[in-house]
Amino acid sequence: MIRPLQDRVVIKMIESEETTESGFILSGNSKEKPQIAEVLEVGPGGNVEGKNIEMYIKKGDKVIINKYTGTEVKLEGQDLIIVKQSDILAIVE
Repeated sequence: MIRPLQDRVVIKMIESEETTESGFILSGNSKEKPQIAEVLEVGPGGNVEGKNIEMYIKKGDKVIINKYTGTEVKLEGQDLIIVKQSDILAIVE
């Protein structure tokens, strides 16, 4: 697994249709690039570019991210994306 540094978060896009506990349907069948992802790993935060960053995203969270953000990597056959915590727009509950 990848261990992100500083304020980085490793996510995996959700491609299949899922329903959250609150009843929202998360569909991977949309024509545009999906924006909902699952958090796989979270960096420690700390001092990033002179600012103290507290990590409020945690492993297992479902999140909405900006389109076309982050760095795409392939590891052990999985397509993953590494984003900054500030690129995450919301947590899906």
